[in-house]
Amino acid sequence: MLIDWFTVVAQLINFLILVGLMKRFLYQPILDAIDARERRIATELADAAAKCAEAERARDDFRHRSSALDQQRDTLLKAAEAEAEMRRTQLLTDAQQAADMLSQQHRDALAQEYLQFKTELSRLTRDEVFAISRKVLGDLSDTTLEARMCEVFVQRLQHLDTATRDQLISAFYASPGPVWVRSTFELPPPQRQSIQAAVDVLFATAVSVQFATTPTLINGLELSINGRKLGWNIADYLAAMDTRVSTLLARHSVPEPRP
Repeated sequence: MLIDWFTVVAQLINFLILVGLMKRFLYQPILDAIDARERRIATELADAAAKCAEAERARDDFRHRSSALDQQRDTLLKAAEAEAEMRRTQLLTDAQQAADMLSQQHRDALAQEYLQFKTELSRLTRDEVFAISRKVLGDLSDTTLEARMCEVFVQRLQHLDTATRDQLISAFYASPGPVWVRSTFELPPPQRQSIQAAVDVLFATAVSVQFATTPTLINGLELSINGRKLGWNIADYLAAMDTRVSTLLARHSVPEPRP
């Protein structure tokens, strides 16, 4: 087997270059780090020795002062015990006051929730009662009842108070035009004639009265002149009652101030 000396020499040169590079970039930094660490350890050991010497001196000084501290210890302990007892008493008092306050706040919150629930229940009950009342009265409406309503309406026109009469007359003469009378059902001729006569007497002149039906009135009639209205129907009574009940509930729902 022939030896290629050129290859051997080239490999040897490569090996030497590799060794040089490893020493330069690998081993040398490691050696430098080790040297630095050894120097740091030596410095720390020297510092530790100095601190030990300082500690020895401090211990000796402490021993000299311990006798005076022993004399003050009992006094300080008694003062600390007294302060701790006072602090404990204060903390117990503060904790009791905080517990009482939280308990009172909890009771107030429960009372407020109960009041809100009671108010909401009253409101829902009221709304349901009025809703049922409107439905029942609407279902019971008929032409016979409407005729009686017409009679009552005519009587109201004939016995208006002075202020209401003056307001209606002023509205009529401010812009003369038709007077509208609305009812739940269509009025028969006799009832229309009765209302027409009452309106003519009210304004002391022949008036053009227009009749129309409005189912939302719920058993009643309504007279309107240029935006001014005069009505008599069960819906108005229910609305007025609803307003009074709402006011009463609102008044009683306001919690009284605590003493």
